[in-house]
Amino acid sequence: MGTRLISLAVASALLMEFIDSTALSTALPTLARAFSVDPIHLKLALTSYILALAVFTPASGWAAERFGARRVFVSAMIVFLAGSALCGLSRSLEALVASRIIQGIGGAMMTPVARLIVVGSTPKEKLIKAMGWFTMPALVGPLIGPPLAGLVLSFADWPWIFYLNLPIGLLGMTAVMRFVPKGQPAEMGRFDWLGFLFSAIAISGLVVVAETAGLSLLPPWAQVAVLMLALASGWLYLRKAKASARPILDPSLLKYRTFRASLLGGTLVRLGIGASPFLLPLLLQVALGWSPLKASAVTLGTGVGVLIARPFAAAGLKRFGFRTSLAVFVTLTALFTAAPGFFTVATPMFVMTGALFLGGFCRSNQFIATNTIAYADVPQAKVAQASTLAAVAQQVGLALGVSFGGLMLHMARGSGAQLTPDRFTWPFVAIGLVTLAALPVYLRLDRDAGAEISGRARAPQTPT
Repeated sequence: MGTRLISLAVASALLMEFIDSTALSTALPTLARAFSVDPIHLKLALTSYILALAVFTPASGWAAERFGARRVFVSAMIVFLAGSALCGLSRSLEALVASRIIQGIGGAMMTPVARLIVVGSTPKEKLIKAMGWFTMPALVGPLIGPPLAGLVLSFADWPWIFYLNLPIGLLGMTAVMRFVPKGQPAEMGRFDWLGFLFSAIAISGLVVVAETAGLSLLPPWAQVAVLMLALASGWLYLRKAKASARPILDPSLLKYRTFRASLLGGTLVRLGIGASPFLLPLLLQVALGWSPLKASAVTLGTGVGVLIARPFAAAGLKRFGFRTSLAVFVTLTALFTAAPGFFTVATPMFVMTGALFLGGFCRSNQFIATNTIAYADVPQAKVAQASTLAAVAQQVGLALGVSFGGLMLHMARGSGAQLTPDRFTWPFVAIGLVTLAALPVYLRLDRDAGAEISGRARAPQTPT
């Protein structure tokens, strides 16, 4: 019972984070009208949060060990709630982006530290059940977020999307203080501030260049300067990491073939599907003129597909193996990622919902497979470092995906044109093609890759 209460306590805070992210996507067209800005520029509200996650996640493990996991987790919740309140008080896009960065700093510490709390306080024989409770927000959040946002926007003003985080967060914080053991800080040595600085500049610069490309938000010379700074910082970080005994992001993990395939393939998929939460609300609410509540009823199909896919994933991997499953599901994911580009005013709602449901189903199977095979060959002593590197790569992929989708929509719309449904065809096709680029990566895997994890019998060897 104690293990379940601990998992539920930290999961309640994470549920707030997932609801917030999915609800904001639904509210993007409303925010564009409230701030009197181009809807395409609202992608900054998404990428600023994801960027903060990518930059600050590497520091979460060290902070949890040094100051105690519960203390860091509660502090992260306070920062997230402060950012939520500031988001609600924002009256310009610039203020909203700054507030989202504060939210992201809190979020960067919540999820990794919550995982450490669950793993560290749970006996091994109970870990599967505990992780089941812990991962529940990832299933429930996408289901609750869009319709909740639709209801809020139907009956209240947009700041309440962020203010709703406050009571949920306070309840979660109370549960964490009540049920999570305090824990003892450990001596971790000095934090690698220089490595953190190099990685932060490299990641931030790359995302800033992608985010401003084609939108005239920065002059060309400034974009080139930021890109050069990002590349130089990345090179300096790689040199430093090679000489460090425990770098905050360990590039040597890429020598493990399954981890490398998972990281590269997963990043390409996120580059594609990362744009969907940005493009889809604009298509439904701006181009088709739907209300937020009606749009959320359709996008709910994705969350249902993700939820239903979970029980099928393990059986599919055992039957077909990782390589086949990844190849099939990444192809289907690419197809259904592109499908909304062909939605028109004449497309029935049930067809849209069905396409999004199948897309969520295929996407969930693909990510379960790629996230699992990542650790097939990684030694146990390096799993924590591999998890950190994978988490950062995921966030960078999502941020670049939103930027890419925004750029494609900007190019498809043209100068001063309206966002009509036909303008979304090429952006959705483009992100589908980027998703499909992961297929050759997965096909290079061995036929028996990850067989020990999936439980699939190895193929018999051909006698020589």
